[in-house]
Amino acid sequence: MNGLMYNMLANDQIGGFWAIIPIIKIVLLVVMAICALFIIFVVLIQPGNSSGISALGGTSETFFEKNKGKTFESKMKKLTTVCYIILAVLSIVFYILLLLQK
Repeated sequence: MNGLMYNMLANDQIGGFWAIIPIIKIVLLVVMAICALFIIFVVLIQPGNSSGISALGGTSETFFEKNKGKTFESKMKKLTTVCYIILAVLSIVFYILLLLQK
């Protein structure tokens, strides 16, 4: 199977790897756009961070504040971080493909 894939990519009759770079770039751009829109959506639905203001009032820690790792807010923050990482990696891959094509 690997030999067949190598022959398909290296074969000059069908253009080889260089023929599919534009297709890969389009797919990467579409995935990056979807990821960027998803990040915007996730950031917009996250609740505000008001932990700094509560410290001024002298309020004590509650059970909810101690278990923030299991809340919807913490899951949304993790999802946002994962989306940022995916977008950054795809951007780097896209830039490398641009350099390869020149």
